[in-house]
Amino acid sequence: MTDVRPRRSGLRAVPAAFGRGRERLAGVFQHRYPTVAVTGMTGVGKTELVDHLSGRPRPGGVPESGSAVMERRVRRDARLRGFRFRVVPGENAATRLGALDQVFHDDPVDGVLHVVANGYATGRRTAGTTGNVAADREEQLRRELEDWTVTAHRIASMAVRRSHPTWLIVVVTKVDLYPDDVDEVVRSYSPGSGTPFGDRLDELRALAGGAKLSVDVLPACSHLADGTPVKPRQRDAYLAALEARMAQLAGHV
Repeated sequence: MTDVRPRRSGLRAVPAAFGRGRERLAGVFQHRYPTVAVTGMTGVGKTELVDHLSGRPRPGGVPESGSAVMERRVRRDARLRGFRFRVVPGENAATRLGALDQVFHDDPVDGVLHVVANGYATGRRTAGTTGNVAADREEQLRRELEDWTVTAHRIASMAVRRSHPTWLIVVVTKVDLYPDDVDEVVRSYSPGSGTPFGDRLDELRALAGGAKLSVDVLPACSHLADGTPVKPRQRDAYLAALEARMAQLAGHV
């Protein structure tokens, strides 16, 4: 005999219909406003970059001490599309590992902006104390690579668990400090470059699978250093190219 189950009708059908409607609404919101984790060691300019991307740059720049908690920003455009940013604290913050767990495991994001600075990350005092300190560039490069190694493992773990691809953009910031070497530096952070960072990126792609993870590497700058030949128009062009690529990856265009 065929098992014919009675269809829900009347008031009994309301909870199920409401649940389906809520799921559809959540799906539409997720598509229009995908979440983006912004990662990278302290001092690379994550917060200032996201302030510019969200259309709210601070006139006086960002505070001298890095944030100890995960910061949240939202970008909206005229078509009611945008991004929800989750800025993960740098490695000096005690809350960093918890924030990494949240964006890559508890509530997985749709994309990742991993910010690097070619060794020019601003030196920060320990324990979130206000004030900058002199930093050795080679030491900053070493710490940047260590930070990326931790983050890359989290990205790989998230990518292999989900059914749809994850996108990653390595954002090479502070290009106003080395304007004549931008192309060369961007290549050094790219897959197949043979550099320590490039090798780690190749390992990540192998772990996650090429179909599971797309990788882009783009230059950017937010604050312009005194005396730099990079003009605001060029800075804005870098940011516009980053925004355009994010929109493509999110399916907004």
